[in-house]
Amino acid sequence: MLDTVYSLCLDVDDGSTVTDFLPAERARGVTIQSAAITFHWPPLPENAGVATKTQKGGTALLSPSTAEHHMINLIDTPGHADFTFEVVRSLRILDGAVCILDGVAGVEAQTEKVWYQAAKYKIPKIIYINKLDRDGAAFGKTVQEIASRLYTWPAVCQIPWFEGGKGRFCGIGDVISLQAYRWEKGGDGKIVEKTYINNLQDSEPAFFAEMEKARFALVELLCNYDDTLVERFFKVDAIHRHVSAEDIVASLRRSVINPLANVVPVFGGASFRNIGVQPLLDAVVQLLPNPGETPNPEVSVGRTQGTLKQLLDGQLLSQNVQNNPSRTKSGKAMQERRSMAVVGNLDACALAFKVVHDPRRGALVYVRVYSGSIQRGNLLYNTNLQVTEPAQRLLRMYAQDSVDIPYLAAGQIGVIPGLKYARTGDTLISYVGASHKTGPPQPLNSLQLRPIEVPPAVFFASVESHSLGEEKSVKNALDLLIREDPSLQLSVDEESGQTLLSGMGEFHLEIAADRLTKDLKAKAAMGKIEIAYREALLFPSEPQTIMVDREIAGKRAKAGCTASVEPLAKEERDGSLLDDYDATILEGGNRITSSISTPHDLSGTLPSWSRKLPSQLTPETLHVALRNGALAALVRGITYPFPYHNVHVTITIDPRIQIFGTDSTQSALSTAAREATKAALRNAAQPGTAILEHVMNVTVSTDEASLGAVVKDLSSERGGHVMSLDDADETTSGVREDLPVIDLRKVYAPRDPFDGGTTFADQEQAVMNNSGRQRTIKARVPLREMMGYLKHLRSITAGRGSFIMSADRFERVSGQRERILQKELRGY
Repeated sequence: MLDTVYSLCLDVDDGSTVTDFLPAERARGVTIQSAAITFHWPPLPENAGVATKTQKGGTALLSPSTAEHHMINLIDTPGHADFTFEVVRSLRILDGAVCILDGVAGVEAQTEKVWYQAAKYKIPKIIYINKLDRDGAAFGKTVQEIASRLYTWPAVCQIPWFEGGKGRFCGIGDVISLQAYRWEKGGDGKIVEKTYINNLQDSEPAFFAEMEKARFALVELLCNYDDTLVERFFKVDAIHRHVSAEDIVASLRRSVINPLANVVPVFGGASFRNIGVQPLLDAVVQLLPNPGETPNPEVSVGRTQGTLKQLLDGQLLSQNVQNNPSRTKSGKAMQERRSMAVVGNLDACALAFKVVHDPRRGALVYVRVYSGSIQRGNLLYNTNLQVTEPAQRLLRMYAQDSVDIPYLAAGQIGVIPGLKYARTGDTLISYVGASHKTGPPQPLNSLQLRPIEVPPAVFFASVESHSLGEEKSVKNALDLLIREDPSLQLSVDEESGQTLLSGMGEFHLEIAADRLTKDLKAKAAMGKIEIAYREALLFPSEPQTIMVDREIAGKRAKAGCTASVEPLAKEERDGSLLDDYDATILEGGNRITSSISTPHDLSGTLPSWSRKLPSQLTPETLHVALRNGALAALVRGITYPFPYHNVHVTITIDPRIQIFGTDSTQSALSTAAREATKAALRNAAQPGTAILEHVMNVTVSTDEASLGAVVKDLSSERGGHVMSLDDADETTSGVREDLPVIDLRKVYAPRDPFDGGTTFADQEQAVMNNSGRQRTIKARVPLREMMGYLKHLRSITAGRGSFIMSADRFERVSGQRERILQKELRGY
């Protein structure tokens, strides 16, 4: 039995979808958070099957394509742009994805965004075109958009079946097996009539002819990428119909799993009527990979990076030992033998990808197991936080319901309730003989799977409790909210003392406020949603030296350092360096450089330095302390109440005169670095500083008739810069340059029954003459001007417009807009 994780975006037509169980989700009809369910396909014997009618009128069970039962872990993810992080953290642990498109709307702007996010993680994908029973559904047009907007070759595996060529949508034609499935009119999808395509040559001649074209196109496309299928093709005398279904399925699977084969299988149906759902699940099992066929997860052990397989084989720890310059040759050999023994005791390695607060069961930590198995009662060591917690229970989730299970094997996802510390992105390992206090031995205690990246917040709002007595409960509720959703960020304004909650968008913060007060029962109110600006330097500072000598937490702390700040040059905005004596790292849009330096003593009065630090300090902990102090100073600006951005902080410490034995603790060093950096920022701010604002990449989809109004609004009213006006076949702004351009003339797409065209050129011309055709506008617009834009866009496009936006970069506010903003900040 294979255990595989897949993503599937479901419909919420009646508000009762299993995976949309939050009250806010059902009330709004949208998915807000990702949810997981586990099921078997084909269904286990106790589950009811789907009946099919044979041509002779008998009834038989619709036989799945394979008799082997597969366990599928399905994750339903949100589609709204404000909840992108829910998609990202789900993509991080998936083996495959099903991209569901609306047959009426086609490829939408948010679809493109999620598609490229999945491509980043090299996730194999198949496409399902849904809602083909609705008026205006266009399967062929959507297939062309898959090629033109997703930059991939669509392998059409099913085509829609319309009665008589232009009647109701009644079923699908399976191009792979050359069979047709017809669903009962007005039924619930459980009665299906199956027939071979040859039997429809007289009754459905147009459908029969289209199936012949589709089979020809499918075989031709696969032969371009799969030499094995070419051999099979010539063995059947190059007759497309004679290629077996098994050979085509095997070729499709090889093409889907191979990242270099830019092919995606396309299926169709109408999920609301259960048309096409069963064949889609067959395709999931047949075409998407099992855990053993997916790319090996990336890991790091200390400063050594590689794959999990390299770690389990001993290669990674061997490399880690060889990179240690302080060991002799014999010492390295002994350490290698010990490392191999350490790896042999690694029971399991898993990634926590989601945390949910349940009022009855407490914190539910969702994990994906990558190696070994987690047994109930195992001690789990969190390598990120260096803490150990027991897995007292293991659960398999069915949305909000759960079942206790004895273990979680490799490839499975499950839930561990009751973990107090685990967060999204933490690595959890089970190690034989690990101590509850000390955890596994080195270097396994530093093992980390590649973390989940958290996007920066762009909106914020103040949160205030109703009374002083409620502050603690509100703080606890906010902590739970942040632990659930790390894309929400919490901060405190130093001057006003207000608690600020930051998020990805207006809707994101609206939902957060709703959950805070209704689900978590916090007695608090959220203020007006505002923009997260940044402060930037215009001039460099003079070096500022600070010496700290006072008590911190009841202990004497003494340390000093020298700091200087300057605007960050463009060429310095990437890359990092780390060694014992110099370290530079980019974090939060700022670069922090720390250096252990001993300038040449011309007077000869200073003692020499033996390059040894006090016992409580190592070069690494010293750099971390200095960096943390500098980052703390950058949280709030000197002139404006915004964090700094594009600042290069350089901190230098001379151990001979600025480190004082055991008194120079990490806290002392951090305090010195913070105060020195603040002094340098004050010095640099004297001539003046600048305000930076987020400029967004905005993609607006609208019909031709509303194009002029939307362009005018973006460029004139909102101060944006329109980058391009694209048709469906033009290049998408922001797409990687290495993506192939697909020649639409070579893409097979069945003719839509109501399009009125007869050839590809005719269809293109028909689209050109249609004032209702969809146009895509790419623009760069200040974030402030996008506040409340969705309502305005709907009003000027008669409800037909939609948009997505993503942060591009920070740019300086200037001219009239800067004066208006300064006036607002001063309050007069």
